[in-house]
Amino acid sequence: MACTKIETYEANPIPKTNEAYIQVLSPEQEKDFIVRKLTLKAGGMMPNHINKIAHQQVALKGSAKVVIGDKEYHAKAGDYLYIPAGEPHYYEACHGEDYEFLCMITTQEDEITFL
Repeated sequence: MACTKIETYEANPIPKTNEAYIQVLSPEQEKDFIVRKLTLKAGGMMPNHINKIAHQQVALKGSAKVVIGDKEYHAKAGDYLYIPAGEPHYYEACHGEDYEFLCMITTQEDEITFL
């Protein structure tokens, strides 16, 4: 598999969120990293949480309030975000539109703690 439309991947609701969905784009046999597309529907949010591993993200569409640690950002299409391992963070879609972003992580085992 070398070229596949993102729309062919199933969007699954993310537990403990409001109107947030995830599509895992990397093949199961990938050994180095995982690419996921996340969508927060208009008014959607992901509550404050901590991940055991770092995240690298690229905003694709819309905008969101993203709080990483004690800093607040207004992320929009074209922005890059880095979330260090163990750093609290949350998301709120803004301006009545969907917020979509790619999230890249390593294949190391992750652990999520909601705050």
